[in-house]
Amino acid sequence: MKTQVIHINQTDSTNSYIKKLPPPSHDEMLVVTADFQTAGRGQGSNHWESEAGKNLLCSVMVSPTQVKPTHQFLLSEAGALAVAGALSVYTDGISLKWPNDIYWHDRKISGTLIETTMATGKLRTCVFGIGVNVNQRMFLSDAPNPVSLWQILGRETDKEELMKRILQALDDNLQILYAGDEKNVSTIYHEHLYRREGFFPYLDADGSFMAEIMAVADEGPITLRDTAGKIRQYHFKEVQFLL
Repeated sequence: MKTQVIHINQTDSTNSYIKKLPPPSHDEMLVVTADFQTAGRGQGSNHWESEAGKNLLCSVMVSPTQVKPTHQFLLSEAGALAVAGALSVYTDGISLKWPNDIYWHDRKISGTLIETTMATGKLRTCVFGIGVNVNQRMFLSDAPNPVSLWQILGRETDKEELMKRILQALDDNLQILYAGDEKNVSTIYHEHLYRREGFFPYLDADGSFMAEIMAVADEGPITLRDTAGKIRQYHFKEVQFLL
């Protein structure tokens, strides 16, 4: 895809900024990157902590009209795989925590906020709001398990190089989706899931339990099987991974 990158020093959030711009054509990718966000967002009401100039903060807008609206979670999978693949160049221990966080072992190194729009029954735009902890040395918020590449590697990483790797991987994954090979993206996503094998602790509205991951549907829900053999399905925010 043709890629246009806009760099700004500061904004409230790159997702908010990019959504005010004209959408790209089907063969284009529009990118906004910032040194600092005054109101960086995560999923729901979550806040994304990032020291100015230290981390990769960007939003990518595409026009994925070929993807079925009911299968838009595949876009989330494609985005998560792109970030995970790029980070795996620098370190091992990278996995995908459902729905689209990136973990290094049991610690969160990246998160993506996906926002889509529709028109005439089709997906019109998809915005990937990507935050990656790159060169931040300390985290001051009450987030339970953040980690950065600097903490892992003990040295600084070129953010521009990392972004180029992510954008190339995202382009590759989107081309696979646009060609109709949804199963390939879904299969690779499952292979890289955090806690993809074995029983681990989870928490839902009824309390904590041990379960294993069975599958993640193309529509987004995750299916777990607990130690009693009961099948449990959850949508976003309905179940919590306990560390």
